[in-house]
Amino acid sequence: MKAFARTYLGVFMAFLYAPIVVLIVFSFNESKGRTFTGFTGKWYAQLFSDAAVMDALFTTLVVAFTASIAATVMGTAAAIGLEKMDSRLKSGVMKLTYLPIINPEIITGVSFMLLFVVAKNVLNSVGIPFQFGWITLILAHITFNVPYVILNVLPKLRQMDGSLVDAAMDLGCNHWQAFTKVVIHEIKPGIISGFLMSLTFSMDDFVVSYFTTGAKHQTLSVLIYSMTKKRVSPEINALSTIIFLVVLAVLIAVNLVERRNINRAKNARKERQREGGSFR
Repeated sequence: MKAFARTYLGVFMAFLYAPIVVLIVFSFNESKGRTFTGFTGKWYAQLFSDAAVMDALFTTLVVAFTASIAATVMGTAAAIGLEKMDSRLKSGVMKLTYLPIINPEIITGVSFMLLFVVAKNVLNSVGIPFQFGWITLILAHITFNVPYVILNVLPKLRQMDGSLVDAAMDLGCNHWQAFTKVVIHEIKPGIISGFLMSLTFSMDDFVVSYFTTGAKHQTLSVLIYSMTKKRVSPEINALSTIIFLVVLAVLIAVNLVERRNINRAKNARKERQREGGSFR
């Protein structure tokens, strides 16, 4: 049984990571074809001189970070407000919160496109310039990211001991200090998780970005899709390899920090037990 489980796990992991390994190998392929003809690093050198790819990467990062920060602030505030609502009203609002998540992305993208077209016509008719581009991309990404932040922060709010806020205020904190030093500190893991999830979904999104992007600003996903009509440049393989390695490095760093914090907590707990035993 153990041999079967290990074999199944090995096959599953191979199936999961084999495409990434192939991508990394072909990022060093000398030719542009699908056959490996020789080892070279020229695509990494050409990557940073390709204006279209660099512009798309810049657009993706700016939109992702801006939308994620805004969605994290809005989603955290919404979660705190929801936690204080009446149970019936809260249930109704939560059902509306789930809609953007379970709604097909194609419907969301088309809806945003129609909304922005109407907004463009109305604003342009009164002399206010409005075009598809930075604003439409960021607004669309903020909208579909907010529910993920809410769903990450709400469980932390439910786990928090409400008496901590009362204790902080009894010790001299005002409402703002109690909020920033107690509430935010307690729900910080949920806020960070919501931000990282928003950042991931924003960088990965294609459908919504495709319908809300402009002619001058394209995200990486939209640019790569336009390349598939001919042939995807090996420079994209190089860029994908770099992104994968960066994400892997961040993941390893986060796990190391988390493990260090766990070890510190265990050591502190053992130290308190040792001091308590020596006191007795």
